[in-house]
Order: sequence, then C-alpha cells, then structure tokens
Amino acid sequence: MPALTNIGCLATCAPGAGQADAGLIAQAALAWDDGRIVYAGPERQLPPRFRDDVRDAGARLVVPGLVDCHTHLAFGGWRAEEFEQRLLGRSYVEIAEAGGGIASTVRATRATGATELAARAARVLEGMLGLGVTTVECKSGYGLDREHEVRLLQVYASLARSSAQRLVPTLLAAHVVPPEFRDRRDAYVRVIIDEIIPAVAAEGLARCCDAFVEASAFSVQEARRILLAGRAAGLAPRLHADQLSASGGAELAAEVGALSADHLEYVTPTGMEALRRAAVVAVSLPIATLYLGQRPMPARALIEKGVAVAVATDFNPGSAPSWHLPLALTLACTLQRMTPAEALKGATLYAARALGLAAEVGSLEPGKAADFAMVDAADPREWLYHFRPNACVETVVGGATRWRAA
Repeated sequence: MPALTNIGCLATCAPGAGQADAGLIAQAALAWDDGRIVYAGPERQLPPRFRDDVRDAGARLVVPGLVDCHTHLAFGGWRAEEFEQRLLGRSYVEIAEAGGGIASTVRATRATGATELAARAARVLEGMLGLGVTTVECKSGYGLDREHEVRLLQVYASLARSSAQRLVPTLLAAHVVPPEFRDRRDAYVRVIIDEIIPAVAAEGLARCCDAFVEASAFSVQEARRILLAGRAAGLAPRLHADQLSASGGAELAAEVGALSADHLEYVTPTGMEALRRAAVVAVSLPIATLYLGQRPMPARALIEKGVAVAVATDFNPGSAPSWHLPLALTLACTLQRMTPAEALKGATLYAARALGLAAEVGSLEPGKAADFAMVDAADPREWLYHFRPNACVETVVGGATRWRAA
C-alpha cells in the first residue's frame, strides 16, 4: 500500500469542532489502498505494513482535493465588454436589461457546437486540476430550452467519462427567463417543469436542480414550483439566493431542504437563522463579489450563527471569469474575514456537503476517496496569505497522480 510521509502539515478537514478546525496534523503521513484512504495521522504512528511503498512529501502541506461546488463550466463566448461597462458605472442589472449578461451568453452558447463546448470545458478542467481541484460541480443554464439544456448536460456526461476529476452536473434551466418567453413567464416555468426536468431526469443527466431567485430572474413562488418539481424527479434542490437583493432566497432554500444557498451577499438575519435550522450550506462566491463590486457575503456572521460556509469560484463568462479556486480562498479571507482554516474547510468538506458528497470526498479520513493535493507551503495560513499563480505541486485523484508540476 502506498504512503506519503514527511508531510509538514496534513489538513484532514474532518468534521471536528466546526469550521475553524481544519484537522491540522504536524509531521504526518497518509496511506491509501485501492483508491481509498486507510491512514491519515502522525507519521510516528504509521503502521509498519504501510511502509513498503513510501514517498516523501518534502515537509509540504497536504490538503484534501479541493471541491469547486459552484461553476458554470460550459458556455460559448466571453463578456469582456461588460467588464469595461461595469468599470464605467453600468450595473449588472442595467447590462442585463439591455440584452447583455446571461442572455448574451445564451445566444453564444446556442450557437456553439457540442464538440467545441466540450473542448473549451476540458481545457478549464485541466487548469483546475493543476490547482488541486478534484471535484467540480458544473451547471447548465446557458441553453434555456429543452434542446440546449439537455445538450449542455450531455457535454458534462461526456466529459465525466474522460476527465480526471469527479463532475457533479446541475440543471439550471431556471437561470433567467429567455427572451422568447419574456412576456410569457409562466409558460417558461411550465416548460421547465413539464419538459426539461423530465427529460433530464429520464437520462440521469443531473444530480441537482438550481434556480436563480432574484427580481431580475425568478420569484420565490416560481422557484418553489421548479425546485419541488426537480426534487420529485430526484434532483436535489440548490439556489442562487440573495445575490443582488434580499429576495427571500435563503428562506426558500431552508423551506425546500436545499443542499445549499449560494451567493447570499444580501442575506437577512431571518434568512441566516432559517439556513442554520435547516442545515443548509451557505456557498460563498467571492470572485463574483470582487468583479461586481458587491458587498461581500457576511461569512463571519453566518459562521458565528452556526451555518457551514463553503467557498467556490462561480466560474462563468460574466461575473466570475476565473476558475482559480485558491484565489477565491484568499478573497474569502480578505473580503469576508474568514480565517485560512475556515476557508480551506469551506472548499473541501463543506463544499462536498453542498453537493451531497461529504461521505465520499472533502476530507482525508479512512474510507474516503484518496483525493489530495500537495502544496508548497508550511500550512494553510502561509498558503493563502502568500498568494502566487499556483502553489500546488501535485494533484492525486483516487490514489493516482493526475497532475504534477514540471
């Protein structure tokens, strides 16, 4: 059985004593067999049977494979012109009302072939792998009709068969109301419920069903209908909630038993309490906060309330055009006042919870997948404080090295 020794700091990210406890072990070792962890603890206690096939970690930091639990992975085109428009004072909503924003990416995505969409997404996944990301959630939401939503999810199914990472597909047909239904909102909600969800469920193309709850997207009432229909079809609910205004998204997430409520820049105290009571994971997306000039999610208040806070990139062509999850972790610290240990646990165990995968990935414990990253840093504090293009030196998925720095 292979083992990794001389680990300067092992972050197990086991459940432990809450968000601030990343399960740090100095002078540690890690052993695995058949793709599963069999030992994670002090090197001095490593059983002799694990010492036949030993590698040296060079006193580096070892963390669980990172989990990016919120991405819009496959899309056509980019939106650099909107970046400039926002710098000149136009708001996200103003750009969307003028035909830009999500609607512009829908047009570009519908016009892009499946082969090109898959090739673009594969390049992003390779970049993520080199950063230590071993599990990636990937949303549809740029098709907004049955044909193109199903096509995006089929692209993800194809990528899942060839990618080194674990992919978790999410149906986001309720991203915005497409232009052709602008004056027939309820008709589009019925298309989602009566056509898109059944088609996706019949092919087993998604694990979750998401909805964007906002004045410019879907109301609480519309999202409730969609999420409950998705849940009845076997798709776990998730929400884009309270991103641009206090829209009641957090409360709805608690009501429908969602795995997560994502964004939450404008979550209210009532919404925080609802998330706590329902054990809904709050997903922070600080790259989007940075690009949109939004006030940050109140992560400190959520953590103190007892809500688990995950951290993800929100990779998309408009509001978060970066798949750099370590950057998101540093921003979670600087913008949201999370500690490095809290941020790391947010991109590992709590991100896995947001996907319903905490029994499989997100921490280094016996029985879980042997997914981990070796980082050129002494500990999580040094890693996230000393930001550089990439501190990851090796990424292991299921016990096999899938990326190594040159």
